[in-house]
Amino acid sequence: MAKGKDARVTVILECTSCVRNDVNKGSMGISRYITQKNRHNTPSRLELIKFCPRCYKHTIHGEIKK
Repeated sequence: MAKGKDARVTVILECTSCVRNDVNKGSMGISRYITQKNRHNTPSRLELIKFCPRCYKHTIHGEIKK
């Protein structure tokens, strides 16, 4: 039988420094990563340090709504 709510959900991580600096989304875009998290272990928004090819450095990528 299928369960109502799965523990694992797919989330999108977006570079916070690109968003904060108001980068033109039409030119090169904003760095985004797709990953999964366990809803029961981490109910809050996920933040990871990932490489941003737009900023050319490691920055904080935060979870966004789909």
